[in-house]
Order: sequence, then C-alpha cells, then structure tokens
Amino acid sequence: MGHKRSGGGLTTAQQAVKFLGVSVLAGVVLAGIALPATGALGLSAKGTAAEFDSLPGELKRPALSQRTQILDAKGGLIATVYSRDRQIVSLNNVNPTMQKAIVAIEDSRYWQHGAIDVKGILRALNTNAQNGGVSQGASTLTQQYVKNVFVEEAGDDPTKVAQATQQTLGRKIKEMKYAIQLEKELGKKTILENYLNITFFGEQAYGVEAAAKRYFSTSAKNLTLPQAAMLAGLVQSPTVYDPVNDPREALKRRNTVLQRMADVKDITQAQADAAGKTPLGLKITAPKSGCITAVNGAGFFCDYVREVFLNDSTFGKTQAIRAQRWNQGGLTIRTTLDPTAQASVQSAIASHVYSSDSVATAVTLVQPGTGKILGMGQSRPYGFGKNQTQINLSVNENRGGGIGYQPGSTFKAITAAAAIEQGTSASTVYPAPYQMAYPSPVSTCNGTWHNSTTSPAMVSNESQSEVGPMGMKEATAKSVNTYYVQLISDIGVCPVTRMAAKMGIQRSDGKKIQQVPSITLGTQEVTPLTMANAYATFANKGVYCSPVAIESITDTTNGKQLAVPQSTCTRAMSETTASTLNTLLKGVVEDGTGQQAGLSDRDSAGKTGTTDSRYAAWFVGYTSNMAGAVWVGDPAHKRMMTDITIGGVYHAKVFGADTPGPIWKAAMTGALAGQSSANLPTVPIANPSQNNKGNGNNNGGTTGTPTTGGASANPNPTFSFPNIIGGNGNGGNGNGGGHG
Repeated sequence: MGHKRSGGGLTTAQQAVKFLGVSVLAGVVLAGIALPATGALGLSAKGTAAEFDSLPGELKRPALSQRTQILDAKGGLIATVYSRDRQIVSLNNVNPTMQKAIVAIEDSRYWQHGAIDVKGILRALNTNAQNGGVSQGASTLTQQYVKNVFVEEAGDDPTKVAQATQQTLGRKIKEMKYAIQLEKELGKKTILENYLNITFFGEQAYGVEAAAKRYFSTSAKNLTLPQAAMLAGLVQSPTVYDPVNDPREALKRRNTVLQRMADVKDITQAQADAAGKTPLGLKITAPKSGCITAVNGAGFFCDYVREVFLNDSTFGKTQAIRAQRWNQGGLTIRTTLDPTAQASVQSAIASHVYSSDSVATAVTLVQPGTGKILGMGQSRPYGFGKNQTQINLSVNENRGGGIGYQPGSTFKAITAAAAIEQGTSASTVYPAPYQMAYPSPVSTCNGTWHNSTTSPAMVSNESQSEVGPMGMKEATAKSVNTYYVQLISDIGVCPVTRMAAKMGIQRSDGKKIQQVPSITLGTQEVTPLTMANAYATFANKGVYCSPVAIESITDTTNGKQLAVPQSTCTRAMSETTASTLNTLLKGVVEDGTGQQAGLSDRDSAGKTGTTDSRYAAWFVGYTSNMAGAVWVGDPAHKRMMTDITIGGVYHAKVFGADTPGPIWKAAMTGALAGQSSANLPTVPIANPSQNNKGNGNNNGGTTGTPTTGGASANPNPTFSFPNIIGGNGNGGNGNGGGHG
C-alpha cells in the first residue's frame, strides 16, 4: 500500500518516527520510555535534533474568555454578557466522576505516560501506515489542551481557527514540544483543570461549569455519573453528539464513555450498565447573553456601559485593546443604576407610551453632584424584533445612540443662565411681540450673524395672546419665543454656546453647536442624558458633573480592581445664577406650562419644550437630589405629533406639558419614594418695570391684536433661515419658533 510522501522523500509516518527518535537524542524523556536509536530507523538525527530544539518551548496561554456580569448599584444582576459562555472553576469544584470520565474517553493512560504517549503514537503510526493515511490520532490530553489554547487565541477569526486545527505534521510537532514544556511547568492536575475549563462542549458552552449549567442546570461539582459521561462524550464532536439536536447519538456516545470507564476500572461493569439504562435527563438552561437579556428594561443602559468600556481610554489605549479586554470578559461591573429608579422609569413609560405607538419616548434620570446615571429606559424595548431597537435614544451617537433631537424650549434655560451670569437682570423687560423678525446683526464667537434683508427669518409665539411687555419670569413660565430671541440678540450668541459647553451640552452627532440666534429656541440635536445632566447643574448650585455609569470593575480571575472613569465636576455658573434659574424654573411647574409635571410632595423645577412641526416634545426637570429628561417623538423624525394617539390617549396636538410632563412626574415620584429632597435655593425676582426694559431690536416685527381672532402682520409666512437645522416650538410659524 502506497504512503503519502513529503517533499523530502519521506512518508508522513516516517517523518513522525524520525521526530520521535530525535526527541530522545535531544535529551527528552517521554514517559520514561526510550525509543530505539534513530540509526535503527535508518534516519539521521543530528540536523533534526537542532531543528526540534529551535522550536519555541514556552506556550503563551491567553486568559480564557469568560462571562461578565453587569450589576446595578445595589448588587442586583442586570445582565450577563460574553463572547464565550464560560465560568472558570478549580479542579476541586469538578466532580471526580467527571474527571475520570474525560480522562477515560480522551486519554486513558493520562496519569501513566508523559506529555507524549509514545505507545499511543507508535500504535497510531502503525495503523496509519497500514491504511495509507491518518485514520487514527495519538494526541494526549495535554496535547489537546495545547490545541485548545491555539483555538482560544484564534477567537472568532475563521482563518485563524482553521490554522489552529489543521491536521499537519508541523502543528503536531509544535503541540508535542509545548506539551512537554507544560507538563514540566504545570503538572498533570493543573493541566486537567485547564483542559476542563477551556474545552468546548457545544451549545455555546465553554468549559465544564457552563456545560453542566447548559445541559443539566447544575454545577460541575454536582454532576452524576450519567451526566458526566454524556459531557465527556461531547468533547470529540460537540455537533455530532449534540443531545439537543440528536439525543439518540448522544445516548449512544454516553454509553460508550460509560463502558470505557468500566474497561479502565474507574467504575464497575454493574455501575456502567445501570447508568446506561437511564435516559439523558436533560434540563436545559438556554444560553442568555448580552443586553437583550437585561432585567427591568435596562437593556439600553447595559448597552451604554458596554459602549463606555469600548470607547473610554481608561480601559485601554486603543479600540482594539479595549475590545479584546471586553471579549475576554471575566469581569464584575458594578454600575450606578438604581433599581428603584429604573423600575419607576419603566413603569412611567409603560403607562403613557406603548411600544407599538407610532412615536416613542426615552427617559433618563441622573444624580446632581455625582453625575451618576440612576435610570435609563425607552418605550421600544432593546432587541431585534418588531417595535424593538438597539439604538439608545437617550445617549449620543458615539455611545450607541442616534443623531439626537431638537430640545425646543428646554434650551431657553441655558440662554437665561448665560444672560444672568453676565449681569442681565431676571427682571429685564422686552416687548416680546407675537411675531417678529430675528434682530440683525447678532454677535457670535466668530463675528456677527446677519438676517436676510430680502426674506428675513421670522419667529412667532404659540398663541397671539402671548405678547409683552414682560419680564424673564413670565416669559419663562409661558415659554415666550420672542422674549428669548430678543434676549439672545442683546447678549449675543457666544455666551450662550459657552454656557452650553460648561453645562455639558453637545450635539449628539458630535458636530459643533451652530452659531445662530435660533439656538435659544433649541435647534441643535441633543439627547435626554445630555439635558438631564445639564439641568442637574441648577440643582447642584451651579456645578456641572459629567455623567458616569460605572462604579467599579473587578476582574474575577484575580480579584483585582480595574480603574474606571470618574465624574469631573466644574463650576459652570455662580450659585446666585443657579438659584435664579431655580426661581424661574419653579415658576414653570407652579403656574406655567409645566404644571402637569409638578411634584406635590417636594420642591421641583423644570421646563417644557416642543419643536416646530411637533416632531419632538420634552420635559426636563429636577429636585435637589435628582434630575431627569423625557423626550417623546418619532425616532425617524417623520411623524408629526398632531391628530395622534399615544398610550391609548388621543391628542389633537402634543405639547411638552401633556405627555413628557406626566411621564417625568411619574418617573420621579417612584424614583424618589421614601426619600426626602431639600428645598431648592431660590432668589427673589423683582417685579419688572418699564425702566429696566431691554433693547428688543425688533427689526421689522409687528404685533397682532392680542385678542381672540386677532391677526398678526403675517400669521403664516414662508421663511428662509440659512444654516439653521429645522425649527422648534409648539407649532410656531417661524423657522426656529419654539414653545413649551
């Protein structure tokens, strides 16, 4: 029978025998058995001995990929995530029966031979030589462990996996050399422990502990004889002997293992026969991985934690390093998520917006002074199915979110803070007509902005009855657009954009905020997390704290703590400015547009917002110890919220007050249950007088009669407003027109 020959003229079998002879000459003792001198085989050993010695002998063993647990602030499990479902256990926590079963079927002479089973190799070589191929292997359990290390290192790269498992003489030689080194370095017990933890048992289960859980809903320590035999039988071919898909083959294979255990005297024949008569007895625990399994609706928060890990340099200098560490797993991540607050968020969402509605809602709660994210949820569940999504509507695009949504009149608070911080009185009066052209020119950080002279951009209020003159408190409570346009025209755009930056406000898509006066009405796309954290600045006496989601991370393999990102707190405004904003925003919930959001049992403040054409509606508010933002709208930015049913309630028009406001109130009420909240510090605001009237710069604006049926100079104009994205407000006629 012909034998396959290599380029050197030797058969594969002869090359292997040559290697074995050389290994003896190299001073390697294989299981205490000396092979015949190479001369007896007719082979020259001198060159091949040097070649063998030049092979690397130290096997770099990558840390095994394991499951990572993400916990809430109180230690409750949010989700388990992994690239490979594995839980490493010591040999003491593996039932001795399982140890015997795997050794019996995979390498019955494991405890007698060295790293390489010379008798087994010679037997295999003889069989293969007779068959003219490779019909029988001779890998020891140690060699199999080495191969599994190569496979683990290859990860999910199919090319690398193929290279790690290819049946070539070169790879076998490397396996042998590494196996010799490992048995010297680790010893057989440790190798067996490592083998049981690294081996794939099918059905996404890596390692014996995960396999025991997957197939029998038990632990490796409590495996019975029939269970251990079935798991041991899987190792040779997890697909062929898969008990889920082919229980008949699995049963046959299990009984083969039982018989082998009897043959090598690990169990009696009577025990093997008795165990062989039992059914497989599967008790499957389905694999659960990823944020899709998160409890309490925390899938999006779980995803945010993952995005933070993958993108924050605290966890590694490069994206590749961070991804590798995340996939390696074996972490216990304790987060800032408060289970009570999260449950309240989900309850508030479910009672006001259905997952099947044409619009959605997203809610985020944070803690002033720490930046801790306490709750995060949305009406469309995390997932891949109908009415589900993996886009986190609460966060920026670079953290798994979308491009964001215009915040409408909730941005007016930032303009007010900028104005007051630079000395403008909260009693300042402006004419605030029903409708007006944007004043021009307006100063920016880059020069000046000019309104078009041929077709000037216009802005109007929600109602013709909303006209001045009025002061800032009334204008904020009623969310009067023209007042805030006149205010930003006087102080300039630059102080507003700089205040926004100090309060952590940035566009969701990462682009710079545009230097245009319409930003005062909320024309820049942002997210609930951004707005909740910005408003927390008012509650925190003017100090902004960047958001954080992770409290601590423990590497479960060694118990060491990983460094985690910390919140950075910086003063954005004086305490007096923050207290003035508290006064203004308390007025919104007490007798303004946000009355439906006011909390009856504690001090609260906030602001409504609705964008032009009603693509989005908001409520952002806070108490002294919690801040939150609620957005409602069409994630695709196509469905206007008019003539619409949301959560079973019909709306002719949706306002920030009538849908986001009640959601915010419900979420905050449950989240703060059992807690006390200190009163918000405020300052008195003097009644406005005509003597501290602002400039107004009312270029071309005319006012309609502020009575029912009164007409404005141009109630439905067509506007041209270059470089401004969309409009804002509760049906404001003008580009950028906003309202609560």
